[in-house]
Amino acid sequence: MSAWGDPSAEPRYTFRHLPQKTFPALESRDTQDSLLKWSMGGRIIAQAFSFDQTLKDYQRDDFLMAFFNHPDVNSNLKLLSASEQWTTLDINVRKVEVKNVLCTQVSMSFFDRLYCEGVVRETGNIVKCFDEYHDGMLIADELRKVLLLEDSDHYDLFSHSDREEFLFCLFKHLCLGGALCQYEDELGPYLETTKALYKDLVSVQRNSETKEINIISTIFKVCAYDAHGPCYPSSNSHEQNFVYLIVNPLKRHIYVLYHSFGGVLFCN
Repeated sequence: MSAWGDPSAEPRYTFRHLPQKTFPALESRDTQDSLLKWSMGGRIIAQAFSFDQTLKDYQRDDFLMAFFNHPDVNSNLKLLSASEQWTTLDINVRKVEVKNVLCTQVSMSFFDRLYCEGVVRETGNIVKCFDEYHDGMLIADELRKVLLLEDSDHYDLFSHSDREEFLFCLFKHLCLGGALCQYEDELGPYLETTKALYKDLVSVQRNSETKEINIISTIFKVCAYDAHGPCYPSSNSHEQNFVYLIVNPLKRHIYVLYHSFGGVLFCN
């Protein structure tokens, strides 16, 4: 991640919360049931905002700094407090770290390689392994070893660039879940939820000449800091504390996907 921040800089963008925007995949009963099982229930949220000017690549830093310090964002951008209560980012952000996330995949065939000896059987059943722990998360099957452990026999099923893809990141986050995750025995629920959420968040456009579908969204993974240190998505560093900003440059929309690692919360 790169870092920057000039809190005295005059914002050049105006942002507006879009409470009417819904995310059907995240709000569906099937997804909610799965998230509860995976200990992500009540801890993950998607929100939408609009912006008023064209965003160019070289303006990224100013754009995101302005976003986190805009009044309509401060008063509406949700996060979980240290006491596990939903609140808003009503603080002065002093610095933002950002990582551009690849987003080129348009097919779930990206995950077909998991159906190989030793990871996922042809039936869709995930191969179990002896329990071990990584960063407080239980690894009880070969899928999680592929996702987390570089010394896994099958880690190289996905290259470094594959693992940078937003589709892979979503899938990995859902598979790893929260602190009290009840893991699936079959791959299907992870793939179905990943696909639905990806379609909700990512915008595409069909090339009129080639008829190919191209992704137009730009994805940022971010961490914001106040005067005391990291404050959003959390003051604690953990692989499952994350926030992605998904920018649609044509509609001038920003979708925010936030999650805070922990046990199940039943309302947000």
